[in-house]
Parts: sequence; C-alpha cells; structure tokens
Amino acid sequence: ICGQINFLLVRIKIKHMELAVIRRETSGEGLAQSAAMGGPNGGGGGGGGGGTHTTGNSSKAGQNIVTETQTLLKYEIMDGAPVKGELIPVRLYLKGIPADVTPTYHAENNRFSVRYFLNLVLVDEEDRRYFKQQEIILWRKNLG
Repeated sequence: ICGQINFLLVRIKIKHMELAVIRRETSGEGLAQSAAMGGPNGGGGGGGGGGTHTTGNSSKAGQNIVTETQTLLKYEIMDGAPVKGELIPVRLYLKGIPADVTPTYHAENNRFSVRYFLNLVLVDEEDRRYFKQQEIILWRKNLG
C-alpha cells in the first residue's frame, strides 16, 4: 500500500498520527439484506495492538448477525505538529502484517463477509481523536 498524507491547512495542534489495518468479519443469515437496510457497520475500532471487538446484532426479521473487528497492525507514522504543506509518504507492506491476510469477501452465499480498512487517526494536544477510515480491497492474482 503506497500513498502520501498532505497537510494543506493546519488549524489544530496535532500531537501524533497513527495508521492501522483493520479486518472486519461479519457472519450470519441474510447478511446482504441487513447491509442494504443499514445493518452492522462494525462498531468500534477494535482497540489497539491486535485487539478484537465482537458485536452481535439482531434485526426485525430474527436474523442474528455477528461482527468481529480485529486490529491487525498499528503504526505511529508521525510524532509532533506538522506545518502547512508538509508531505508524509506512507508505504505499508502486506507481508509485514503478522496475521493471516485473506482476500476481501463481500456477502458470500449471503452469510459471510471479510473486509479490510485503513484507519488513520490524528490525536491533538487535548487528546481528541480525529479519524478517517478507508476500505481497501485485497485479491489474489494466482491461487498457488
């Protein structure tokens, strides 16, 4: 994963910035219907350093959907306040993730999905947290 973070305008005093890779597994009957109706969006960020967070959700139709969120990797990529126009390059190798990384699955047989997210967190001097979460889609070129 390659990218960069560009600070166009700095209005808050940023203390540090973190980047995490999160895996969200959702299982249960009627998974695609629940997602279309605004079903489980996963809840929290899964804590820090490989934490796991599980959420159970029952909809009106009696469907039981379980969402498990796991933080696979977390790095502090900036320490200290940035200046206007600062550019921070980011390069993250998937081989560096200690857990088994699988391809992204979207509602397989309407029962199971695995999704991955990049979570960027900015922490200011008053310990307020600002975050942006972006889904990443992983796939395999070859099956062997």
